[in-house]
Amino acid sequence: MEKPHGTRAPTLDDVARVAGVSRATVSRALRDTRRVAPELKEIVGRAVAETGYVPNRAARSLASGRTGTVVVAISGTDASDVTGAEYDLFADPFFSRVIGGLLRTLRTLDAQSLLLLAESDADRANVLATVRQGVADGAVLVSTRANDPLPGAFADAGLPAVVFARPPGGAALSFVDVSNYDGGRLAAEHLVARGARHAALIAGPLDVPSAESRARGFLDAMTRHGQAFPHVAAGEFTLESGERAMAELLEADPAVDAVFASNDLMALGAIHALQAEGRRVPEDVAVVGFDDSVISTIARPTLTTVRQPIEEMAAEMARMLIDQVRDPDRAPTSVVFDPVLVTRGSA
Repeated sequence: MEKPHGTRAPTLDDVARVAGVSRATVSRALRDTRRVAPELKEIVGRAVAETGYVPNRAARSLASGRTGTVVVAISGTDASDVTGAEYDLFADPFFSRVIGGLLRTLRTLDAQSLLLLAESDADRANVLATVRQGVADGAVLVSTRANDPLPGAFADAGLPAVVFARPPGGAALSFVDVSNYDGGRLAAEHLVARGARHAALIAGPLDVPSAESRARGFLDAMTRHGQAFPHVAAGEFTLESGERAMAELLEADPAVDAVFASNDLMALGAIHALQAEGRRVPEDVAVVGFDDSVISTIARPTLTTVRQPIEEMAAEMARMLIDQVRDPDRAPTSVVFDPVLVTRGSA
């Protein structure tokens, strides 16, 4: 195979000549992995390495009308009005896993990421303007609040966006989610199978759809097993709120023998509160969390939890958005993942 000569920068035509394929095939291989056979993509990749070709992102943007940049917007993260304390987004295992999964996948799709926090109306307006004005091609939106206006604003503006979890208010946007109801059901059935007779629930904020669905799945399953009125304490998805909620549950029912907490942070807080009261986990009180975050393996005892595949969900969000950017007429769609119970030491 003939290499390009001279000192000029290698071009797409050079790559095509070395690979023995057309220029159009090289272009598709470099920008759309789904439409090109893996073996052909490998041939083009070797030709790129051999020629030293570096894609000209600016030229590509002019030709395609796209920037190759995607906004990763984390919205509704200002939790100080709920917790009474400053909230550290990057210390939250949930958000760190979502962001990591998004950034890694976008990189493999040859897309640059622009991380924006949307904690106020002005922040959210800035996220919208970044896409509306063509600075970015679209946005992946991750929110914790049921009344977050950002997904609806993207839907109303007809701008490309994909949301983590079902969009609030019925906004017509593509989304990924996990079956939270089934996750709550799995937790209840596991605790009942272990012999729980006084199970309780530490719920997340019930105005958050995922928290409400987990609680409903748990309570419905307990009702089907003859325990229609478990004690419920409200938490805020934080470790401290899990400790407080567990203390409330022990006061309401000292005989409590099992607890489902709607995320791993609250489950860890519940374990701390139980141990402070001299209760053994799981011998006296079994504890189940939700997420299967890193917390579940460092807790003592290790945490039985309902796994939602956050990294896979984030990766699917990224792919869905890129598909939408490439095909603006694509109708909104959804992908819902199944939860899995992961059994460890706490239950």
